[in-house]
Amino acid sequence: MKNKPVLKSSKSKFYHKLINNEVVYNNNSISRYKKNNGKNDNSNSRLKQLNMLKEKINSIQNCDLKKNATNLVFSDGNPFAKIMIIGEGPGANEDKEGKPFVGRAGKLLDKMLEAIKLNRKNVYISNVVNFRPPMNRKPTDEEIKRYLPFLVKHIELINPKILLLLGSTALNALIGNEVVISKARGKWVNKKIGSANPEVIASFHPAFLMRQPDQKKYAWEDLKMIRKKMSGLKIKLNG
Repeated sequence: MKNKPVLKSSKSKFYHKLINNEVVYNNNSISRYKKNNGKNDNSNSRLKQLNMLKEKINSIQNCDLKKNATNLVFSDGNPFAKIMIIGEGPGANEDKEGKPFVGRAGKLLDKMLEAIKLNRKNVYISNVVNFRPPMNRKPTDEEIKRYLPFLVKHIELINPKILLLLGSTALNALIGNEVVISKARGKWVNKKIGSANPEVIASFHPAFLMRQPDQKKYAWEDLKMIRKKMSGLKIKLNG
């Protein structure tokens, strides 16, 4: 055929791809496999490390929280999300299902996320402690201290750009006890947590908002700040 290119050697082979039905030629090979394989390796590595962390938490010894709980509550959502949410600890429904925020507070959280066009496909959710405190009490300082290294490692693995702390327990565990949640909420803090360096913001826990519905207006202001920060950081949503 007259228009058929002549290949003088293997080095001069034409590699092509179709873009809108047009053939684009390039003298260099396109190593799609290596690029995708590298991406898959990174993804598999994160999932593997998260699973190892989960197993490490589940193997903890001499823990009253674990002794009284039904299930380990590790996480929910997208492990590759750029937005991570930390709550306090599992409640009865979470303990039963093994997932965070699945009870009434979880339904409210879903509505809050939906208000700024987020959902569990594009955020990642965990808690300060991974086993339910008896009678839904707050975790003690000793319990928080024991689980804090796991939480820091968890945040390192997700490496979020935005970290939302829901309630005083999450705020105090990761930021400190100097400021109460009512004063700390709605303010951005650039905080290095392990090797992660997210933009951190605190807001009221959904369970608190169910008890104090008049505070929802402040939570809404916090949500709008998150949406604005997402735009500023050019966060692309997954899912």
